[in-house]
Amino acid sequence: MLRFAHIEYLWGLLLIPVFILLFIAVSRWKVKAVKSLGDRNVVNMMIPDVSFSRPWLKFILFAIAFGFLVIGAADPQIGSKMEEEKHKGADLMILLDVSNSMLSQDLAPNRLENAKRAIAQLIDNLHGDRIGIIVFAGEAYVQLPVTTDYSAAKLFLNTINTNMVPTQGTAIGSAIELGVKSFDFKDGTGKAMIIITDGENHEDDAVAAAKVATEKDVTVHVIGVGSADGAPIPIYQNGKQVGFHTDSAGKTVVSKLDETMGKEIAAAGNGAYVRATNANSGLGIVMGQIEKIQRKTVDTKSFKDFEDRFQIFLALAFVLLIIEFFISNRKSQRLSNLKLFEVKKT
Repeated sequence: MLRFAHIEYLWGLLLIPVFILLFIAVSRWKVKAVKSLGDRNVVNMMIPDVSFSRPWLKFILFAIAFGFLVIGAADPQIGSKMEEEKHKGADLMILLDVSNSMLSQDLAPNRLENAKRAIAQLIDNLHGDRIGIIVFAGEAYVQLPVTTDYSAAKLFLNTINTNMVPTQGTAIGSAIELGVKSFDFKDGTGKAMIIITDGENHEDDAVAAAKVATEKDVTVHVIGVGSADGAPIPIYQNGKQVGFHTDSAGKTVVSKLDETMGKEIAAAGNGAYVRATNANSGLGIVMGQIEKIQRKTVDTKSFKDFEDRFQIFLALAFVLLIIEFFISNRKSQRLSNLKLFEVKKT
């Protein structure tokens, strides 16, 4: 198994395309400068030792070396020892609403970011439980299948935003149905869903879906995010807020927490309903309820020992940089004198 100790350093690889564009721009400027001196053949006679191809070779070596340096800094590690371990746990599926209304700012900094922060804290406190994530708006998608890899769970959590589901709406029922399909009922572990939403369901019958889930011994809990007074839904362009959503009459749309819907879903799913606030995410209360469900010992295999491999990439980068350093921008006089393709007159 391959992993990176500092995966965030890999963002440095994005500098390589920037270097390429800059090098091409400088190369074109040099070509124009040479042309401005006069006839190309005459100029070549004036500077016979200057090579126009070697700078490209030097740059290619530099770009590859830089890439190896970035990868080395990220510290790639190879799993060298797999161990089998036993743990008792339950299966949790987080159903996270990513509709545009979750951008409303009645919870700081907004409903969605507040929920993601709470989920991250939940993941940090899990021990043995498996967790999965489903995102939904007008449609539902599995963002992360149930897993004990909490690092992967947090990585996937960080990528969640309101643009990842193209169809707007709040199809809570579809998310519940997808959650049920995503569970493995053969292992016998207790299963629960935690729906985090503002409750404005307009797409399907979420209450009926919750009842179907309980028939398969899946408990459905609901955490309501938002306020009864509601808040406008901001519009963003290029990361900046440019206004608020309006209706057909031009009035600002106010998104309000539908607690009635949330309570009905939780009641149908034999679960708890909790309203989140800036001070309390509600996940602590829900997890207290989840602790009561059946837990079963499960065998899992995972890599325990990882060996660093950054030395290989740093060594390759060092060798390439040395080669690049000793390549001259001037033509090799010995190679130039060969003139392999010159036609001799007889």
